[in-house]
Amino acid sequence: MKRAISVLVCLSMILATGCSRQETIRFGAAGVGGMYYPFANAYTELMSEEEKGINWKVKSTAGSAANLRLLSDNYIELGIAQADLIDEAYYGKGTFHSGKYSGYKAVASLYPEACQIVVRKDSGIDSPDDLEGKTISIGAEESGTERNARQILEVCGLPDALVDTENLDYTQAADKLEEKKIDAFFCTAGVSTTVIEELTKECDIKVLSIPQNCRQKLKKAYPFYNDCVIPAGTYAGQTEDIETLSVQSVLLASNTLSDETVQTLTRFLFEHVKDIQYSTSINLQLTPEEAVQGVTIPFHPGAEAYYKSKGVEVPENK
Repeated sequence: MKRAISVLVCLSMILATGCSRQETIRFGAAGVGGMYYPFANAYTELMSEEEKGINWKVKSTAGSAANLRLLSDNYIELGIAQADLIDEAYYGKGTFHSGKYSGYKAVASLYPEACQIVVRKDSGIDSPDDLEGKTISIGAEESGTERNARQILEVCGLPDALVDTENLDYTQAADKLEEKKIDAFFCTAGVSTTVIEELTKECDIKVLSIPQNCRQKLKKAYPFYNDCVIPAGTYAGQTEDIETLSVQSVLLASNTLSDETVQTLTRFLFEHVKDIQYSTSINLQLTPEEAVQGVTIPFHPGAEAYYKSKGVEVPENK
């Protein structure tokens, strides 16, 4: 009798939930202040309204390298990372020469992330050359910003011996710059970047251009860099275009997610590009054709199925 009652109770619960299956997806979104975090929140909030079978958890992380490690260790199921770090982590090169990070595949190339060097307007710093002897935040440890900052400083003739560097997240760096406790901070993120926008409300700032000769050297040494212009007026008080470099951000999915789930996630991304853009300050001009460009690792079979349904050929990366 008790067993029969238990069965009836279980059946009632299933019927009450519409026979739905709850799946938990943890989204690695870097820290507050950058653009991964608002993207992840906008995406998951919109997705929650449409797909009731997924329980979303947005996780604050240190950034690109951390997300790759967390995906590899099955601590998150979705994450965003820079294309250059993804290439090295997946194939065990460069920074990751001691061991590959695997267990994930690409979903979509998202948007360019500008390498931004932020200083106070009253600092007397007008170019990277003026950073010699200064205290600079190069981003959180395990972030893409840290990697970009070290490469840019080195190529601009400013190795560790000539600058004092600190590992701060974006909000910490902005606070310290406002208080004049540091002289500059690096921020690799989609524009316009939230933390920089907010900082302009507290003090006058400027973003430094990277000299052309340094940009050329960086592109030659590191092929994932592209020229990038931050248009005048992007930030309060910015009267001129900023010439810098960018790297591409890429959405990644764990191999533990089913093909069906990832196909749904990919479809949702493109159906709601404008909604995500309106919910963030990211200039998200994204099409399926563009989303498969510049990715050097394999695509998740679920994402690949979506692209093929749209007639888009996916690169055969191995």
